[in-house]
Amino acid sequence: QVQLVESGGGLVQAGGSLRLSCAASGRTFSSYAMGWFRQAPGKEREFVARISWSGGITDYADSVKGRFTISRDNAKNAVALQMNSLKPEDTAVYYCAARWNYGALRDSSGVDYWGKGTLVTVSS
Repeated sequence: QVQLVESGGGLVQAGGSLRLSCAASGRTFSSYAMGWFRQAPGKEREFVARISWSGGITDYADSVKGRFTISRDNAKNAVALQMNSLKPEDTAVYYCAARWNYGALRDSSGVDYWGKGTLVTVSS
């Protein structure tokens, strides 16, 4: 069992930065691939970024590549998403996700565990 709690959301102007954090509980955290998804009002939840259990492999949605960076600290049971050069279209609720299979973590339907989300609002 893994429980996930996000923090770090808020209101920021376009061009600004935010750092989201995800605190995980559970002894098997380091065995899971971790990811971030987001859901904007009226839209489906979409993949943002993922990181392998070791942290050695990362992957990003094209819309955030070069602007966002995912990282993890297995000693602290934590995952982070550094978001730079934010745009109004990045406005969404951001969710932390855990899945045993890194290869399938782009697909939200098979996520094993979800956090409750944190709201990011980017003003123009």
